[in-house]
Amino acid sequence: MKIQHYEKTLKDLMALVFKAEKLQIDVDSSIDNIDNWDSITHLNLIIALEEEFDVSIPDDDVGNMINYKIILHIITELKEK
Repeated sequence: MKIQHYEKTLKDLMALVFKAEKLQIDVDSSIDNIDNWDSITHLNLIIALEEEFDVSIPDDDVGNMINYKIILHIITELKEK
C-alpha cells in the first residue's frame, strides 16, 4: 500500500470512529480538537486500525497515538516491517 492509501483509510476510520465528517479529519486532528475522542473511542480506533491495516499495535504505541500525524507514522512503520 502507498502512503496516500494509508492517509485516506486513516481519515475514513477516524471519521467513522469519532462520528465526524471526513472533511473535519486532517493532519492537525488530535485528541485536543476532536470532541468525541475519549478513552473508549481511542480503543475503538486502535481496534479498527489493527483490523483494517492487519497489524498488531504494540502497547507502548497505543498511548502515544494522540494525533493524526503520529498514528499515520506508526501505521506506516508497522506496514513496512
